[in-house]
Amino acid sequence: MSFAFQRFRRALEARTGIALGADKQYLAESRLSPIMRANGFPHISELVDAFERDDDSPLVQKVIDAMTTNETLFFRDRTPFESFRAQILPSLLEARHADRSLRFWCAACSTGQEAYSLAMTLDQEARSLRGWTLDILATDLSTAAIETARSGSYSQFEVQRGLPTGHLLRYFHRKDETWRINEHLRARIEFRGFNLLSDFAPLGKFDVIFCRNVLMYFEPETRRAILDRLDRALNPGGYLFLGASEGTAEAGGVFSLVSGDGVWQARREDVKERRAMSA
Repeated sequence: MSFAFQRFRRALEARTGIALGADKQYLAESRLSPIMRANGFPHISELVDAFERDDDSPLVQKVIDAMTTNETLFFRDRTPFESFRAQILPSLLEARHADRSLRFWCAACSTGQEAYSLAMTLDQEARSLRGWTLDILATDLSTAAIETARSGSYSQFEVQRGLPTGHLLRYFHRKDETWRINEHLRARIEFRGFNLLSDFAPLGKFDVIFCRNVLMYFEPETRRAILDRLDRALNPGGYLFLGASEGTAEAGGVFSLVSGDGVWQARREDVKERRAMSA
């Protein structure tokens, strides 16, 4: 492992939280080589110099885009969305009936399939949600991924991955060689660039947060900090969806497991207060 790669690993983690394994030097160099050629950097050390030095420059964002993993598909793993529709949403409708308002956040939404899957699921329950205000925020570190998500355009291969045929016919229309989300569904989601290392407070409070298959890329201390902020961003009794292989051990018990497909619930404020007083 070269010294330049060690520097890059530290700089990438400091900016994004992504913990790049020591065995990923070849992967990193292959992803970064087009950026190096485009900017005239003969060696990775020059790129690292610029990456460490610049703040919010196009170069920094291109490096981050290159190093983020944007693997996703519609209704990924399916069972979390089934749990949401059959169990979580009815519970929320009962708990929030006085406000008749629900806020959702798809953190690390990648190219948008998860957020659109959520929007389609909610649309399927339109009768139960009549008169409710629904707000969906979807964010990602990668500006390239957010641009794709905001466009709502997907290839034939992408819509074949997890999307039921009935949903394709109902919520998409063909445009040239791509499938495009219908405008009424696309307009329901606000897509925004966001770094999970940032302060969550400006985003407000949410009833459901999807943060699936992203904590695995962080070191335990970073996971702990993010889980703490996720807890603070949830309304009391709100729900957190993680990847099935991810947990909340670093959070110190502020979440309780709802189901084995990665659904957790934020503990009520009275429970948190009692735990804090007994600590």
